[in-house]
Amino acid sequence: MKTILKISVYIGLATAVLVTAASRLLPADKPAVQIKLLNVSYDPTRELYQQVNPAFAADWKKKTGNDVVIDLSNGGSAKQARSVLDGLEADVVTLGLGYDIDALADKGLLAQDWQKKLPNNSSPYTSTIVFLVRKGNPKNIKDWPDVIKPGVEVITPNPKTSGGGRWSYLAAWGYAYRKNGNNEAKAREFVTALYKNVPVLDSGARGSTTTFAQREIGDVLLAWENEAHLALKEFGADKFEIVAPSESILAEPPVAVVDKVAGKKGTAEIAKAYLSFLYSDAGQEIIAQNFYRPFNKSVLAKHESQYGKLNLFTFESLYG
Repeated sequence: MKTILKISVYIGLATAVLVTAASRLLPADKPAVQIKLLNVSYDPTRELYQQVNPAFAADWKKKTGNDVVIDLSNGGSAKQARSVLDGLEADVVTLGLGYDIDALADKGLLAQDWQKKLPNNSSPYTSTIVFLVRKGNPKNIKDWPDVIKPGVEVITPNPKTSGGGRWSYLAAWGYAYRKNGNNEAKAREFVTALYKNVPVLDSGARGSTTTFAQREIGDVLLAWENEAHLALKEFGADKFEIVAPSESILAEPPVAVVDKVAGKKGTAEIAKAYLSFLYSDAGQEIIAQNFYRPFNKSVLAKHESQYGKLNLFTFESLYG
């Protein structure tokens, strides 16, 4: 019996030694890491990134085993750029137009050639400016000349603070410029008449939608195409309808990693992966579901019926 007990003790000791040795040799399970990103975006992207963020987080978790939480800040594009310049630590910016990201590059927050980092000049989606009118279109607003008529109230965001406001300004300017043989004086006259019809200049596109749809001010809203569709979805097609003018501008909202911030925080790799996800099939499908025009032509064709048929010109086509 004593022999058996001794053997049992020795076996137990040997097992303990082997387990201890093995634990030293074998790597411990690596705990999951949680990473935080801040996406500083322009006003009407809330719904888009509310879908993109969890989809990317699930994809990242599957690939790496790590968790990521993406915080989102929205506001007028120029105001958001100013916030980043003033110290808001954005890992990525997804703003309304390249000019606002150029302002960050000029201050050394990212490379001057930032638009070359991702496909399509770093624009994973495009949009345009359309008209949102009240049901039945009581003022019979069908094209740009109608928005400068006396008695027509136009709602549009402030171009000094809003990306949508700037694209609306450029769409109106471009229409008049092209229709009048590239005459800048005529274009200036047209936009001056338009802004005389604007009773309220909100700082961002979402604020203008609220003014038009909820406060019931104005006869026509100059809106991002995606924002106009979201207004129909939220408030009902029995209250509003979308009018596509004969032509409008191709708006190309870009995205970029804020290199200086992401480098300091150690998030450069995941920040780039996050923006690259926007170009994936899954990301492009989410983009289309939120009424942006996806970069991927096959996804765009799949959803073609939801976009207005209008001639789109680019800013570059106006001035080369």
